[in-house]
Amino acid sequence: MEFIAKSPIILASGSPRRQELLGSLGIQFDTMPSDVEEVMELVDQDFADYVQKLAVKKATAVAERQLDAVIIAADTIVVFGGEVYPKPSTKEQAESFLRTFSGKTHSVFTGISILGNGLSKVFSAETKVTFKELDDPLIKSYVNSGDPMDKAGGYGIQTAGALLVEKIEGDYLNVVGLPLSKLVEILREEGIVQLKEAE
Repeated sequence: MEFIAKSPIILASGSPRRQELLGSLGIQFDTMPSDVEEVMELVDQDFADYVQKLAVKKATAVAERQLDAVIIAADTIVVFGGEVYPKPSTKEQAESFLRTFSGKTHSVFTGISILGNGLSKVFSAETKVTFKELDDPLIKSYVNSGDPMDKAGGYGIQTAGALLVEKIEGDYLNVVGLPLSKLVEILREEGIVQLKEAE
């Protein structure tokens, strides 16, 4: 299944995972990371609103430089116990995150903003992720692999971090960082992409 972009599309993200997911559909797009500060005020523990506003902030920053394109921006956070768990800054912090999640369920929120050519759409997705009971050797081995260090919450479900997970409830690709099904649904509805006809 492939899609054709009817308008120039820019993915406002430097994430190789998001680029790979969007590219898997055959959609032609350019990338331009927004480089905005990924920090905003969290109001009333509304994490869905928080990631949506961050995504809009990213999309707006790129749209100001690219007036003739449709900008897709995303922001993903990991939430447990009312707290946001960012990308770990040290191995020790990554280990601490994983011990906290061990045997428990946390949420992954991704906000998506689609902006440009008269279009302004924003939505978010939440997926619940339950971890297995993790032993220290497994945690340390995973952290020492380096995989957690560039990922919100300190793990990647699409890599060896999958070994930490017992189950998920919701969109798997949302945990990777791009709720692709809902995104493509909106892009099709708005005429931004269309299915490529089979030859």
